[in-house]
Amino acid sequence: MNNISQVSFLMIVAICLSITACSSSDDEDDLMGNWTERGAFEGVPRTGAVSFVIGDYAYVGTGYDGVEDERLQDFWRYDAQRDFWTQVAPFEGVARNGAVAFAAEGKGYVTTGYDGRDRLKDTWEYDAASNSWMQKADFPAEARYGAVAFSLDNKGYVGTGYAGNLMKDFWMYSPQSDTWEQTVSIGGKKRRDAVAFVIDNKAYVCTGSDNGQYLEDMWEYEAVSGEWTEKRSIGNDTNEDESYDDDYNIVAINATAFSINGLGYITTGGPGAPGNLTWEYNPDSDIWLQRSNFDGSPRYNAVAFVVDNQPYVVGGNSGGYYFDDVWTFNPYEEQE
Repeated sequence: MNNISQVSFLMIVAICLSITACSSSDDEDDLMGNWTERGAFEGVPRTGAVSFVIGDYAYVGTGYDGVEDERLQDFWRYDAQRDFWTQVAPFEGVARNGAVAFAAEGKGYVTTGYDGRDRLKDTWEYDAASNSWMQKADFPAEARYGAVAFSLDNKGYVGTGYAGNLMKDFWMYSPQSDTWEQTVSIGGKKRRDAVAFVIDNKAYVCTGSDNGQYLEDMWEYEAVSGEWTEKRSIGNDTNEDESYDDDYNIVAINATAFSINGLGYITTGGPGAPGNLTWEYNPDSDIWLQRSNFDGSPRYNAVAFVVDNQPYVVGGNSGGYYFDDVWTFNPYEEQE
């Protein structure tokens, strides 16, 4: 190839790359939703923590600090109005990561997890009024981590996860009687590292992995009937009459989820490598829409909570890097 041909070829390549970059940027710009960074979490950076909300405050604690290679027991209260963190009474169970948490009857609960040696099943209740922890009835099934939890009708639900083998069972906790009761297992495959969120008193569970595969099924749980209903696949799946095909790529592990205004959201996590995609679920249409990418670094194992109808995503990790940043999301604004 002579010099003129080489120059021409390089110019064509540069133009193509520029067009591709602009197209990709335009695609991102077309997506709705604006992520805004808030003040940093005041504890040490961590991954695999838990969170719950009591009244106007969110609480975040436990997790793994990879820099010091230690599991954590500290707990922090977040005042969203003042963007201010206050350390509260430390978690009194053994330090852990990979646990689950839920709020019910005005108190927070933490159960299951991993302490670096053993899988766990002890359950602890946090009373914000007295700033104290009390041990409650153990989770009654196999000790595990990588489970999911949610609250419905002031009762907590815990299920799935890894207990030496993968699980699909679900258990309901009643705070008033301090008792656990087995409920109907989730349909489909066993799973670990999935997500759960609640919309209009129904819970939704999806993502995660089983037998080395990322899962594409999604399930809705209704407490009144005690039944699970399978919803549309979260994978790239065109139905028979081709009335929808949104080229979904929601399959993930160690993502995080929340719900606001009757819609569900999944963000971060990802197949293969930490991700930053954000997806919005409408239960009326049973359809997902892609929203603006999470604006922080791609990550696994962040925690999410909602205070005053405002969602927050905190912490997580990417490889050996551990995060302490805090982000909010407004689905109705354009990404700045």
